Amino acid sequence: MAKILVVGSSNTDLVVKTGRFPQPGETVMGGDFFLFQGGKGANQAVAAARMGGEVAFISKVGADLFGSQTMESLERAGIPRTWMSMDASTSTGVAMITVNEQGENHIVVVPGANALLLPDSLDEAKDALATADCWLCQLEIPVGTVVSLAERAKSSRKKLILNPAPAVDLPESVYQHLFLITPNETEASLLSGIPCEQEEDYPRVAQWFLNKGVQQVVITLGEKGVFFKNAELELRIPAPSVTAIDTTAAGDVFNGTLAVALAEGQSWEKALQIAIQAASLSVTRMGAQASAPFRSEVLK
Repeated sequence: MAKILVVGSSNTDLVVKTGRFPQPGETVMGGDFFLFQGGKGANQAVAAARMGGEVAFISKVGADLFGSQTMESLERAGIPRTWMSMDASTSTGVAMITVNEQGENHIVVVPGANALLLPDSLDEAKDALATADCWLCQLEIPVGTVVSLAERAKSSRKKLILNPAPAVDLPESVYQHLFLITPNETEASLLSGIPCEQEEDYPRVAQWFLNKGVQQVVITLGEKGVFFKNAELELRIPAPSVTAIDTTAAGDVFNGTLAVALAEGQSWEKALQIAIQAASLSVTRMGAQASAPFRSEVLK
């Protein structure tokens, strides 16, 4: 069984469906309201677990109702609370999500306890770090923790996947320690300073990351699929056509699934195809963690 270590955020998602997004200063009537478990780290952990990975999750929540619900929900998903901790000084992270009729979303995140997931949390999880086949993190936690994780990945020769979402400035050294980076088009453009909108842009943007020292680059393109590049191989893989209901956690499902496929030794092409299939299934369902498909569904 693939052993995946996820370091990242846990949030409670408050989701409102509406016909269209309001303009500044405008009030619109919403439709359905949902409360889901979310946070990029937790979403990716659940996606990896549903794909059959043995997942260790390093995260922090507040000592409140949302925090208790988060831990209970993750345990039900097969993720032990061993490396999750509660902090009574702050709240659990919250994401306010508005979804329109096209399945597009606007998201505002309140970090809460995620902002307190500091490098010393990694010191307390040395066993999980040592035994995992693949490490996965995002940027809804302090950059200093990501830097520390990257340095540990290099010194221990572990494969670290960074999903740079939301995009923030990163120290140059981080790129040199990454096995894989997985930005979407917007994140790739923000980080590189190069437009990433057309087919001809993707190789140039990917090469920017490779020049920084990243070993592999996957640019996720939503309904258009993905672009992959490393020193030897370049792939352009489309996504299946589906009717999107909610795209909230598609990127997280992609990353969690990809981590498991790579840890199992799948080829780049096969691993990317599996991850795209999982992400495509997820957008046909409401919710973040709730939308992550199980392995049997993906392999169909």
